[in-house]
Amino acid sequence: MKPAMETAAEENPEQSQERKVNSRAEMEIGRYHWMYPGSKNHQYRPVPTLGDRASPLSSPGCFECCIKCLGGVPYASLVATILCFSGVALFCGCGHVALAGTVAILEQHFSTNTRDHAVLSEVIQLMQYVIYGIASFFFLYGIILLAEGFYTTSAVKELHGEFKTTACGRCISGMFVFLTYVLGVAWLGVFGFSAVPVFMFYNIWSTCEVIKSPQTNGTAGVEQICVDIRQYGIIPWNAFPGKICGSALENICNTNEFYMSYHLFIVACAGAGATVIALIHFLMILSSNWAYLKDASKMQAYQDIKAKEEQELQDIQSRSKEQLNSYT
Repeated sequence: MKPAMETAAEENPEQSQERKVNSRAEMEIGRYHWMYPGSKNHQYRPVPTLGDRASPLSSPGCFECCIKCLGGVPYASLVATILCFSGVALFCGCGHVALAGTVAILEQHFSTNTRDHAVLSEVIQLMQYVIYGIASFFFLYGIILLAEGFYTTSAVKELHGEFKTTACGRCISGMFVFLTYVLGVAWLGVFGFSAVPVFMFYNIWSTCEVIKSPQTNGTAGVEQICVDIRQYGIIPWNAFPGKICGSALENICNTNEFYMSYHLFIVACAGAGATVIALIHFLMILSSNWAYLKDASKMQAYQDIKAKEEQELQDIQSRSKEQLNSYT
């Protein structure tokens, strides 16, 4: 009799708890019927739990993988990379063709003797080779910065396991910040330099517009309106003819070489400006990423020290328990 009474006493708390739950549910159902009398004939069906029905999001699949990958995309770095590639492509492609057209205009109209503009031809040829190097370098540099953005974004958001950073990784991020700053300053100079041929061609074009204007067209003063290309310093003063006036200058402005070179220099200048904006954007991104990595490394060091102290405390407690057990 005694063991049976003990088992009954042990079962009483569970049974009483079940009765409380059932009575509470019955009270709620009764209150619902009292408030809404028309729902007494309603048949209640158990709501299937998440374990009873298969959800497409319950198990990791293609959708969750896509969301995880999209969460690790550095959109700011991606926009900066696209802008940098576009700017460098416009500057290099349009600048290369515009320089070739400029040499053709000089040889045909302003400097008929090849010795007079031999230095200028060599400089332009060297600049064309430099353009090839700039395009190749920034193609690789943009990919490296985009990869660094992917790494930093994934590391900070802890998308691929536990976050870990090293002093070498932080130094590499700092080196990219410094290198991007230097390149941004250099491209500011390139942007200013690319505006010089635009200014020269604009002066020639505006002079041609003055010649075509009704006030001066057909008058004797047209032949006195001239453009002396020697004053810009690109050809020596002894170059012949060096200066073009009147109708001859108007004919130059109507050629395809002048029209294409002028507009291509404008596009190349715009591409240099877009590259400067992209590098400034990259500089802000790299600076913020470096700050995130620095803060994350400090937090990681703090968590490591805290985990070590907790482990030491657990070891001390376990040793004290063992000593107490040995005494007893």
